[in-house]
Amino acid sequence: MRKLVSVFILLMGIVISGIAQEPEDRGYIVNVGDMAPDFEMSLMDGQKVKLSDLKGKVVMLQFTASWCGVCRKEMPFIEKEIWQINKNKDFALYGLDRDEPIEKAQKLIDATGITYPIALDDGGKIFEQYALKNSGITRNVILNREGRIIYLTRLFNQEEFAAMKRVIEEELKN
Repeated sequence: MRKLVSVFILLMGIVISGIAQEPEDRGYIVNVGDMAPDFEMSLMDGQKVKLSDLKGKVVMLQFTASWCGVCRKEMPFIEKEIWQINKNKDFALYGLDRDEPIEKAQKLIDATGITYPIALDDGGKIFEQYALKNSGITRNVILNREGRIIYLTRLFNQEEFAAMKRVIEEELKN
């Protein structure tokens, strides 16, 4: 039954967003339904987290950078409408600061007021497992409890953001 519900959630994510899930138009090299490429990330405090160790949780990866104006606009919404609501559930959220030193990532955290963890994506190596090297950010990748991609976003608009929140909420009900 759980597997059937997961398939339903996956399909719902595709239907809700329609064109938003066309990865080739958005620079993605992964697709909804794919297993997420595994990686190890280094958080700002030096802690290491391996994506595959998060199985059993719904995971949101937010690719960001201090120079990205759209990221700065989106991050407070992620903080308030996703992180604060779901942080005490089986949910993990990591911002991945693309190819910047820790000082710039800290300035981004300070400027946006976020409290969710940020990892440093040195050289953009993690980003390049999900999207074309020269494609832009901000982008979010939502994973189900098995580590399968169930939703992809690019840039920030309210409709797509609302659909992403619904996908997260539905997956957390499983």
